[in-house]
Amino acid sequence: MTNMNNGKILQDMLVDKPKAIQLLKAGAVGVMATDTVYGLVASAHNQKAVERFYALKSREHKPGTVIAASVDQLRELGVSQQRLDMVAHMWPNPLSIETPLGEELSYLHQATGRQGLRVVDDTAVRAILDETGPLVTSSANKPGEPGSVTVQQAWDYFNGSVDFYLDAGDRSGRAPSTLIKLLDDGEIEVIRPGAMKF
Repeated sequence: MTNMNNGKILQDMLVDKPKAIQLLKAGAVGVMATDTVYGLVASAHNQKAVERFYALKSREHKPGTVIAASVDQLRELGVSQQRLDMVAHMWPNPLSIETPLGEELSYLHQATGRQGLRVVDDTAVRAILDETGPLVTSSANKPGEPGSVTVQQAWDYFNGSVDFYLDAGDRSGRAPSTLIKLLDDGEIEVIRPGAMKF
């Protein structure tokens, strides 16, 4: 996948939903609205795309969240059925659950052994995930900067360093997903309060 140069204007990098799906399946890294705000996204099944995703976010040992259309997609990715059985009743929701993942997915969890997972409740996003499979995502911003609620804000951060932008309008007023950690004894620890209350 060839990066667009930074002189490319945003309008030329906007794609429609079918094109975004095609690009993601081919290993692209792009920007789209998740069920909360705009996120940088890449196929969770594509190790090279995930590595580029983390490089663009300048993140090390701080895994993104894997979003999926269903629990089945997470199981097919390699998340253990035992772990999924413990949390499946809480999805779909704007709820990210951090849970242990095996070494075979270390490219996703950056060798931390843990990953945030979410089955989305947004029908438009789920329709994309039905086609692409699970995506790794992180808010479309640079470290320490505010998240993007419009595609223009995301462009200001990433310009032509990503492969596409999918515009879904202004996402202002949407809370981030709630992030919880599933502890080994089955208890829950709230890491980041958000859209879903506990």
